[in-house]
Amino acid sequence: MAILERFADIIKANINDLLDKCEDPAKMIDQYLRDLTEDLAEVKKETAAVMAEETRTRRMLEENTAEVKRYEELAKKALTAGNEGDARVFLGKKQQLADKAASLQATYDAAHANAEKMRQMHDKLVGDIETLHGRREMVKAKMAVAKTQEKVNKVGASADKAAGAMSAFERMERKADQMLDQANAMAELNTAPVDEAAALEAKYASAAGDAAVDEELAKLKAELGL
Repeated sequence: MAILERFADIIKANINDLLDKCEDPAKMIDQYLRDLTEDLAEVKKETAAVMAEETRTRRMLEENTAEVKRYEELAKKALTAGNEGDARVFLGKKQQLADKAASLQATYDAAHANAEKMRQMHDKLVGDIETLHGRREMVKAKMAVAKTQEKVNKVGASADKAAGAMSAFERMERKADQMLDQANAMAELNTAPVDEAAALEAKYASAAGDAAVDEELAKLKAELGL
């Protein structure tokens, strides 16, 4: 049957393998759910038709079996009544029905096997859909956490970069301090040495000037009688 061939891969479908191979599991689950839902609608329709065929062939087989028994009973009644000719007619009919039973049994067996395959595919689809519905939110939540983690990693990288820049700044600051210290030291070295004798001379010269002023002041007071 074409429907069995078309959906043969459904029996072998492995959701975990599909999710492992895709780049975005959340989108893959949504797409797979849409595909499976469409497949399920057709499988339901085909499964119902195959199951109906199974029921029809089983009914035909059961009716044939009942007819075989019925004609056997009629043959017994005819013999009991002493009508051997009638019994022969009934047994001939029974034989025809018995010959037909083998063909009906084969038809029913094939219909039953097809119905079993369709039921397996139907149940597999229903199970996959239920599994995916149950896992969809969990997978999406994991994807959201993963994306957040990526953002955190980027911020962390930026922080590391800022820390590197700060370290470089501190190195430049230390170098500037070193250059300033060297410049101050050089200025100090370039300053002329202090002449201690000249400094003392100015000190004593200042003291002599003060003494002369004091002497002149005393002289003026004497003249004025103060």
